[in-house]
Amino acid sequence: MGSQAPAAKSNVVLILDYGSQYTHLITRRIRSLSVFSLCINGTSSLETITKLEPSVIILSGGPHSVHADGAPSFPPGFIEYVESRGVYLLGICYGLQLIVQKLGGVVNVGEKHEYGRMEIEVVKGGSELFGNRSVGDSQVVWMSHGDEAVKLPDGFDVVARSHQGAVAAIEHRERRFYGLQYHPEVTHSTEGMETLKHFLFNVCGVTAGWKMEDVLEEEIKIIKDIVGLEDHVICALSGGVDSTVAATIVHKAIGDRLHCVFVDNGLLRYKEGERVMDTFRRDLHLPVTCVDATEQFLSKLKGVVDPEMKRKIIGKEFICIFDQFAQDLEKQLGKKPTYLVQGTLYPDVIESCPPPGSGRTHSHTIKSHHNVGGLPKDMKLKLIEPLKLLFKDEVRELGKILNIPVAFLKRHPFPGPGLAVRIPGDVTEGNALDILRQADEIFIQSIKEAGLYDDIWQAFAVFLPVKTVGVQGDQRTHSHAVALRAVTSQDGMTADWYNFNFKFLDEVSRKICNGVRGVNRVLLDITSKPPSTIEWE
Repeated sequence: MGSQAPAAKSNVVLILDYGSQYTHLITRRIRSLSVFSLCINGTSSLETITKLEPSVIILSGGPHSVHADGAPSFPPGFIEYVESRGVYLLGICYGLQLIVQKLGGVVNVGEKHEYGRMEIEVVKGGSELFGNRSVGDSQVVWMSHGDEAVKLPDGFDVVARSHQGAVAAIEHRERRFYGLQYHPEVTHSTEGMETLKHFLFNVCGVTAGWKMEDVLEEEIKIIKDIVGLEDHVICALSGGVDSTVAATIVHKAIGDRLHCVFVDNGLLRYKEGERVMDTFRRDLHLPVTCVDATEQFLSKLKGVVDPEMKRKIIGKEFICIFDQFAQDLEKQLGKKPTYLVQGTLYPDVIESCPPPGSGRTHSHTIKSHHNVGGLPKDMKLKLIEPLKLLFKDEVRELGKILNIPVAFLKRHPFPGPGLAVRIPGDVTEGNALDILRQADEIFIQSIKEAGLYDDIWQAFAVFLPVKTVGVQGDQRTHSHAVALRAVTSQDGMTADWYNFNFKFLDEVSRKICNGVRGVNRVLLDITSKPPSTIEWE
């Protein structure tokens, strides 16, 4: 449960997702213009699309060929609906080819595939897509396609071509249909953001005005409608920004009928439990019960090395605890809570590749988030997820409006499965958890002391399930290695590794090797996302 669309439906930009790795960026770029955008499955039913009442629909790119068996497409009656309602339609890459093919044009396998940075040139003056640009004007864009449109449907004009001569942009002004054979949403398209901005505001007549205040007001209304006047709600508080903001919203909506529970699953960071509980009591004034379930979680994880299995076990155990907590509350209240609040974010939903209707059936599952793909099918509690359409930076903005302390909002993300995803292999083997906690604490405190914490999106240590030979105290050692990971990002969907100076890294390495018994080697992860994920599992 959660937001389906904002109140001002005339300004909804709907993205039909056909599996492009960049689709989420379209959503982000449009929201950054203060316009609400929502991404759903490209093969969603016409009923689903019409209920959202979009004023603009964007067909995303994707890895498919329009000629492939089972290639995704919009539903029957889609074109008729778009035209009858005056909806503006923009196809990007695969989306352009889909428009061309479905309306009677021809798409062939390109003689020259175009990937990466390419130059395109305006070939028709006075176009709506490119505003005042003159014939011959060029710009650098990001291409990623093998097929190409070779014959356009009746009434369409080619308004830009690549320097190799391939169709790069098309439009049919009367029908309000447009297409770009490149990705304006990525930063490598140097003027892509300006093109999107011009298209939305000057061509489609969309107005900016979507604000976090609107999101808060809408979410409170939705929660009140869902919960009613008598039901009680449990909130799973992890101590992170997401669950805390979600809890604060629900508390604002239903007051004391919210019951928060913080679970110590034995997979927390150094002194995390006591630090988090102190913050809840002192700064956030939320009613929280702490449940120590260390033995329960670690016993179920013993011997488990598969990362997906770990996540699913952890998700299941969390739900078991919440169910028990609900039963205990029933004895106190005489009424059993029926809802569970979680701080699920939009990137969680995207990466977990949820079922049809959620938005991503034409892309691969990256990993199951314990609060999305890891939940058991027979869960008794119904979910309320007030943040599931928001990105991390949007959640932090919402937190400011709710007067959550800025220092708390700036906390680095911490995964729901905790340190289990930072220990490849069996988390219960030896003293892996203790070693990791100590190394991680040294790393994070060093970052804070150096004044770098706010410059980094997320930083942490990883325990490696290998032993290496070392020399410590003039003696041979055969001890563990740890890796350090720090990244910068805007929304967690893509990330770059943080470039520490060598003096800092040298000091941290020596602190860890000297201060953590059982470690004799420190490595640095310098991989971006993609190709890696931020977490190791």
